[in-house]
Amino acid sequence: LIIPFLFFFTEKESKNSALTRPFSIMMGLVQNAYSAFSSGVRGTTGLYLNLVDIKKNNRLLVNENAELRAQLGELTELKLENERLNNLLSFKQKANMKLLAAKIIGGDLLYEHDTVTINRGKAHGVKRGMAAITVGGVVGYILDSDIYSSRIILLTDRYMAIDGLIQRTRARGIVEGHDKESCRLNYIKRNENIEEGDLVVTSGLDNIFPKGFPIGRVTNVSKSKYGVTQTIDIKPSVNPSNLEEVFVILDAKNQNFEKEQNEMKDEAITAPTEEPPVKEAVQN
Repeated sequence: LIIPFLFFFTEKESKNSALTRPFSIMMGLVQNAYSAFSSGVRGTTGLYLNLVDIKKNNRLLVNENAELRAQLGELTELKLENERLNNLLSFKQKANMKLLAAKIIGGDLLYEHDTVTINRGKAHGVKRGMAAITVGGVVGYILDSDIYSSRIILLTDRYMAIDGLIQRTRARGIVEGHDKESCRLNYIKRNENIEEGDLVVTSGLDNIFPKGFPIGRVTNVSKSKYGVTQTIDIKPSVNPSNLEEVFVILDAKNQNFEKEQNEMKDEAITAPTEEPPVKEAVQN
């Protein structure tokens, strides 16, 4: 219907303008409606295509974000491992003992024992009964050793026993495992002055552990009404569940950490203090 009207308007517009005006108005309305409809269709189609592109880009960004998070986690883990290894290296360089670095590769699944497995064994010089330590304190003993791996019985195991003493009072006893998170210092006389917060260190007997190395701190002291000894609870200086690397002491060489610490304190006290230079007045 529209096309004949277009030809008719083109030919007869000058002659029958009054007659054709209604049709002209109707044509304008139809054109406006079609233009609005086509614009709406184009807008809706463009919006849909944009949403498809946005969804695609969003998936790409999510995948890229996941990859970046994974890389960040790896870098953070490498940073922490580098810091731990630097601390171990610094400790080994300063110590006079013969130490063997080892990595923990497994734990004990049995509830009866509290042990971990390391990647060093008889081929590396590890033997049963050798001490295991870390930078922060005592870890335990070598329970048994194979060719390329060994098991360490931890300080918190109930079958563990280490000769220890209270650093402040020099009271001496046996440190034994109590539960997964604590130990006890047994066979301390009732009249010994023990306080919460006292540091328990190794006695250095048998040259297995160095003397004065941290075991833990006293958390509770209790005395029975008729007993001759007192019960002393200890929190280990090292949390075995957080360990990843340890040192096996191949030879303690009778190293005394208490003596070294006292010498360092004496040197710090007796060290001369540097006086600031006196400015001389210049006279003209």
